[in-house]
Amino acid sequence: MAHQLLNALLQHAFRHPVAAPDADSGLAMLAAGASRPATIEDWRAAVSAALHHGLIHDPVSLPEGALQCHWRLSLTPQGVEAARRQATAEGGSE
Repeated sequence: MAHQLLNALLQHAFRHPVAAPDADSGLAMLAAGASRPATIEDWRAAVSAALHHGLIHDPVSLPEGALQCHWRLSLTPQGVEAARRQATAEGGSE
């Protein structure tokens, strides 16, 4: 299941980057948008795996001038390439 969630995360972030005020909101948005049945903890593990493998940028950031951190799910160049390969292998399109 972890591999499937990672693939779903890549495809969702490729098509719909997620921006949220905090991690819990961001994970909830990811879970709702990816339409994959999994717990928030499972999604948290998928995000951690994607970060570990260099497929996403660190989702927690403090934009210049901001008073608090924000949570944003965006792919690295390696993540974009992985999402494209996956879409091609599944017969999808960009």
